[in-house]
Amino acid sequence: MTASQHTIAGTVITMPVQIRKANQHMAMFSVDADAAQHLIDYSGLQVCRYLPGRTIVVLMLMHYIDGDLGQYYEFGTSVMVNPPGSNASGPRALQSAGAFIHHLPVDQAFTLEAGTKIWGYPKVMADFTIREGREFGFDCTVDGQLVIGMDFRRGLPISLTPRQSAQRSYSHRDGITRETAFEHTLDGVRTRLGGVRVRLGDHPYAKELASLGLPKRALLSSSADQVQMTFGDAQELP
Repeated sequence: MTASQHTIAGTVITMPVQIRKANQHMAMFSVDADAAQHLIDYSGLQVCRYLPGRTIVVLMLMHYIDGDLGQYYEFGTSVMVNPPGSNASGPRALQSAGAFIHHLPVDQAFTLEAGTKIWGYPKVMADFTIREGREFGFDCTVDGQLVIGMDFRRGLPISLTPRQSAQRSYSHRDGITRETAFEHTLDGVRTRLGGVRVRLGDHPYAKELASLGLPKRALLSSSADQVQMTFGDAQELP
């Protein structure tokens, strides 16, 4: 079977897209399910209610260092959703849930074009300020307005071996909802309960995060020093 290809800014990208080296910082929050559903109603998907009236939102900063789309920073807001047609609920429903990508600012034009054309991700141009030191932190601004600032306390090592997993993400663009399968391997993972401070700015994205009750204490936060990923083509959902 011939691999599919996409031409982005004059460069041919052959699927699947490979990310050979990246690192990440993420935080997981329990938020009001109805508020999250209202935020993503446009997608046609249903939030995963892992507890009565609650769903999970993940905020994540990725630094892509070596990959088919170049080097860039990316901030994502994702809401855990049920697969299409599923009404599963309860903690075990999270095992089959996927991540609906609601925000995805990036700081490079090539990955913006690739992300929107190949997968329908909601990528927009942004600027990032990175703070290294005893704590890792960043600010994300779009159109000169602060979206979010996050500062992470260092977690504890949780595994001595890389963790591999296969997941699904969902996106909605131009009236079409898409599903994308991807695989990732995490190494050098550290995690802790809470462990992150969140500051929201004045950008409309920040107001959407505030509608979910943020800033608030995270359920947990984590970092991964070495991330490898493989992305397939997006599949349009009926």
